[in-house]
Amino acid sequence: MRVFRNTAFVLGWIILTLVLGLLGLPFLPFSRPITVKISWVWTKATLIWLKLTTGISVEVRGREHIPIEPAIFALKHQAAFETLLLNQLLRDPAVVLKRELLRIPVFGWYLRAVGMIAIERSAGAGAMKSMVTQARQAVASGRPIAIFPEGTRGAVGARLPYHPGVAALYSQLAIPLVPVALNSGLYWGPGLFGKRAGRVIIDILPPIPPGLERRSAIQQLEARIEEQTTRLIAEGQEKCTAQ
Repeated sequence: MRVFRNTAFVLGWIILTLVLGLLGLPFLPFSRPITVKISWVWTKATLIWLKLTTGISVEVRGREHIPIEPAIFALKHQAAFETLLLNQLLRDPAVVLKRELLRIPVFGWYLRAVGMIAIERSAGAGAMKSMVTQARQAVASGRPIAIFPEGTRGAVGARLPYHPGVAALYSQLAIPLVPVALNSGLYWGPGLFGKRAGRVIIDILPPIPPGLERRSAIQQLEARIEEQTTRLIAEGQEKCTAQ
């Protein structure tokens, strides 16, 4: 049954992506608002289809901690699920991602058109400078910034080092830094058939105000994300055991 449900999700998602992607192609060079709307519809429809086929739903806690003004949202990264959710969680987020993603046909064109923050990770200090410049432009237009401080997905329970990119954004942009913990890896596992029914919990924690000493702020960020993620994983595992 699990294989069948996962297969149904993948096939439906491919069809959805092709249909919306092709319908939106004429607008890519001319209308960013329409492109952003199409991207929003795509992620919304994907999450609905995900719930219908695999039984994965989402609970968002701490929405009251989302600042009115632009902020940096730093998320734990366990699965592709949170990349889908970002477009629903935040209004028109500028997500920090690797530049290679822009080279993917259709998908990469949309990432470029909506104005994601693409960095060449092999460029060293140049990549950091480019990231901050792009982030400044996004903030100036009122958009929130989203970044995965670990730089890559980690297994459930893994604690990967936090890269300096989030620290650079915090110190250079002087806006609130919002930690986000989650337990998506419990339900969205690796591979096509790694998904299983359950409720993903996304917990938006109180912001770290701008102006703190850089190292202290990042230590707070890591401690808050990791401690709350550990709690959310334990909570999810208890529910799985009870079922």
